[in-house]
Amino acid sequence: MNEQRPAIPVTGWRERALLPVLIFSALVMAVISTLGTPMVPTIAREMGVSLEAAQWLLTVTLLVGAVATPITGRLADGPWRKATVAGSLGVVCLGAVLSAIGPTFAVFIIGRALQGFGLGLVPLTLAVARDSLPADRLRPGIAILSITTAVGAGLGYPITGLIAQSLDYRAGFWFAAIVSAIAVALVLAVVPSATRLARRSLDVAGGVLLSLALLCLLLVISQGQKWGWESRQILLLAVGAVLCGGLWIARELRTPTPLIDLRLVVNRTVLNADLTALLMGVGLYAMSSLVNRYVQAPAASGYGFHTGLVGTGFILMPLSAGSLLSNRLTIWIARRFGGAIALPAGAFIVAADMVFLAARRESVWEVALAVAILGFGIGITFAAMPAMIFGAVPPGETGSAMSLNAVLRSVGGAIGSAASIALLSAFTPAGQALPANHGYSVTFLAGAAICLVCGIVSIALMPRAARASAPAPVAPVVLEET
Repeated sequence: MNEQRPAIPVTGWRERALLPVLIFSALVMAVISTLGTPMVPTIAREMGVSLEAAQWLLTVTLLVGAVATPITGRLADGPWRKATVAGSLGVVCLGAVLSAIGPTFAVFIIGRALQGFGLGLVPLTLAVARDSLPADRLRPGIAILSITTAVGAGLGYPITGLIAQSLDYRAGFWFAAIVSAIAVALVLAVVPSATRLARRSLDVAGGVLLSLALLCLLLVISQGQKWGWESRQILLLAVGAVLCGGLWIARELRTPTPLIDLRLVVNRTVLNADLTALLMGVGLYAMSSLVNRYVQAPAASGYGFHTGLVGTGFILMPLSAGSLLSNRLTIWIARRFGGAIALPAGAFIVAADMVFLAARRESVWEVALAVAILGFGIGITFAAMPAMIFGAVPPGETGSAMSLNAVLRSVGGAIGSAASIALLSAFTPAGQALPANHGYSVTFLAGAAICLVCGIVSIALMPRAARASAPAPVAPVVLEET
């Protein structure tokens, strides 16, 4: 393949520093996204609120992230790209400071909401990489940036566990503020300006409709079990999600400057990547939630390992190692068979991993191995998706197309987390707080079924050449060694 000149080149030391800065910024946000997960009981106790109320420190971040991601993605496709990346990190830093100093729970929650603006950072870094890295660094760079979500989560669990167990919870948010401030400074110094990109108007009405649709949908997913799936609030929110979603689709198909060009989603390659993001998001978050709950189960349950926060973090840490190891295999798969093969391959690996956990989880090493394999399978699919999307959409649509992919991944994660807990509740005996051990087996098998369906759908949407095991390189970005 002939080497192509970057659309927005960088030179000198900035060229060498750009990829490390993008990776650091994406990892910072991935770690911050896990901040608070093991701290819910601590914050509830320290701030005198119920566990249900404290759970909003996770829910509100996800809600704001899902709403902000497509908007920041569209802004990143124009001359405001550098400002959007630095601004997102700056808002995260402000939110971390508010959570660290917040005298009341309301101020704390506002801070966590602001941190949600960083959840769309990976698509932004991918857009910068596509336009600014030389070809020989672009291919491995895209693969590494694509797996930072899983790598950062694996690193974040032990970090947040140590902070929660050893220090005051506020120290965790001061840590988040410091590293995000460093990321802002690095972005301002290294990321090139995109002023040469065409200025595009922002579809404000489309953004409002999409935000309302996602807000209603994620509230249904996250609060359905608590409020009751047949409650008036949930039914109204479900109707609102369908109505706002339908109006948004109708508008995006009519407006000349859509927030997300839905015509691109009809492309089989983009549709394949987006459906895989949704379904694998379900698998990733379902398995993570189940493992997190299983290993911390108290001795009275008769199963699990009764670990504390630090022990749980280290059991989940192999997620990072598996994700990093997957990078080499993804390169080999793309070179030998074409990038599209990686999607069903990763899905089938995760499905087999969940079947393994359904049958064997009596030892710590078995669970840790399964977590590493999860990272391996997820890493394969996450590393391949951006290359496929980049090859199927025009350069001016990179940010918005990747943002839609990230939103679907978040929605899938919310579904997986909520559905796994709901399934476990069905196997909790009346009058008891802990589910039966076989409930975990059934729930792991349900997650395996989702990943199996994902793999089958991905094969069905695969280009005919790829199904025939012929190399099907994706242009202009191919995950192959040079």
